[in-house]
Amino acid sequence: MAGRAPDFMSESAIQLLDSALFDTLVKRALASPRLRTNHNFHASLDEDLHRFLNVMGRGTYVTPHRHVDPPKPEAFVVLAGEIAFFTFDDDGRIATRHKLGRDPVGIDVAAGVWHSMAVLSPHAICYEVKPGPYAAANDKTFAPWAPREGDPRAAEYLEWLTSQAEG
Repeated sequence: MAGRAPDFMSESAIQLLDSALFDTLVKRALASPRLRTNHNFHASLDEDLHRFLNVMGRGTYVTPHRHVDPPKPEAFVVLAGEIAFFTFDDDGRIATRHKLGRDPVGIDVAAGVWHSMAVLSPHAICYEVKPGPYAAANDKTFAPWAPREGDPRAAEYLEWLTSQAEG
């Protein structure tokens, strides 16, 4: 029936985060050319709040970026594995670095902050939350001082970032 509210008492109104889901997503991520996959909990890209798992294998490259138009903060909680999380100044110098996955397990990043991450363990599973809706045309601004994904220099930049994890 159109316009009817969802049955919030039904099993379809919840999604469990369990080892079966994690195992499936890790296999998918490690088989992916990008060494990562997302699993969305939001039903559409138009939703106001995006909740998803970002499952990444060691060696995936996340181009440094920020969310400014529209401004969007992000929160990351590492559920499995370990990542190095970096923020940068406008010239590409590392401003902060944090190992996430033990203690601390997560980070909340204000809108407009340049950031990236490097997986330190064989794989990592992050629960991410950020405002929607999603539009590829303006979701993120990529850093002009870092190579983009697919650039031959990306592997060297990722290796350098990973080496900076100990700070």
